[in-house]
Amino acid sequence: MTAFAQGKIEAFCGPTELGAPDDLEQVVSDFIRGAKKTLDIAVQELDNEVIAQALLDAALKGVRIRMFMEQDYLCAASPPKPTPKAGQTVRDARLEVQWEETRRPKTLKTNRDILAALLRCGVDVKADLNPKIFHQKFIVRDYRGGRSLGRAGLLTGSTNFTTTGTHKNLNHVILFHDYRVARAYAAEFEELMGGTFGALRSREEILPKTINIKGVPVRVLFAPDDHPELEIIKQMLKARARLDFAIFTFAGSSGIDDALIMLHLAGIDIQGVLDAMQGGQDWAATHWLHDEGIEVFLSDRLKLPGLGKLHHKLMVIDDDIVIAGSMNYTAPANEYNDENIFVLGNPYDLSKSEGGPVDHLECKAIAAFFRNEIERIVAHSTRFEPS
Repeated sequence: MTAFAQGKIEAFCGPTELGAPDDLEQVVSDFIRGAKKTLDIAVQELDNEVIAQALLDAALKGVRIRMFMEQDYLCAASPPKPTPKAGQTVRDARLEVQWEETRRPKTLKTNRDILAALLRCGVDVKADLNPKIFHQKFIVRDYRGGRSLGRAGLLTGSTNFTTTGTHKNLNHVILFHDYRVARAYAAEFEELMGGTFGALRSREEILPKTINIKGVPVRVLFAPDDHPELEIIKQMLKARARLDFAIFTFAGSSGIDDALIMLHLAGIDIQGVLDAMQGGQDWAATHWLHDEGIEVFLSDRLKLPGLGKLHHKLMVIDDDIVIAGSMNYTAPANEYNDENIFVLGNPYDLSKSEGGPVDHLECKAIAAFFRNEIERIVAHSTRFEPS
């Protein structure tokens, strides 16, 4: 863990199994255990039993918990079809797939077992209604009904609450110990409670405000409401010397690739690393960026044994700005999915009304933390060369 802004912002990169500094499973579990009154959770998937146990324990302590998850991880696309094994009756085969799922090569049994346990312990669990992807990863702690109910805090980042997400995939988590950030995410959660998801929203647009946390400007945006891709490009245009990124899915359909090329032509030093599986797809921005002279790397499981996915959504601009969160650099993520991003830092001296004053040394420290992790990943990756 590395703390910034007098401990009001904490940053974590994991997992430790892949040489990163932090145990993300413990980070999420400890944050949950710190709840006194309420937890509002929006996450794509939960199959990590350690995190689930922290939630169950919190519920039994009297913490009021509400939760939204992606329905695709909770229900099958079609009813299971039993095929009796040798010596097994049709009825026994049917019961096996209906209740245990032990015969299916890849199941969601753990997800459903956890769901049943959460419901049994009084957790209010709902599935999303979004025809696209519910891709959020955040927890609002002890803030509900427009007021703090204790030490209000917010956990977010790129990490799903899964065993793979916390032990095999490269991910990040950020904690904000600030009621204003918690309030922004709490408002998003209340929209979910009202049944509005993805591009179905009709709320009056409110421009995101900059929150100053001990000299660190913070901006929070949600897709598709706040058009976060435009914010990312706006921040990119502040680059004066260097830009680094680590991203799971980067499609040529986004506008970010075009902005990168323009910055490259302007003389900005750009380096990026992509997940090998996603970055190797025909639709990925990899070829386009490489052909324009931008240095692109792909994750390499031979150089980093045990790696599942490079799952970050990270960008570091000079020594001033970090952009992170749940959103991949794709058009669907910007236009349809439920996502969030946050921007930390600013190279300019801002007035109080603009989100200042800015502690540039603190912004630099945050940028250095995440850039160090990107550089570590690059060192264990392979430079992209078209075949």
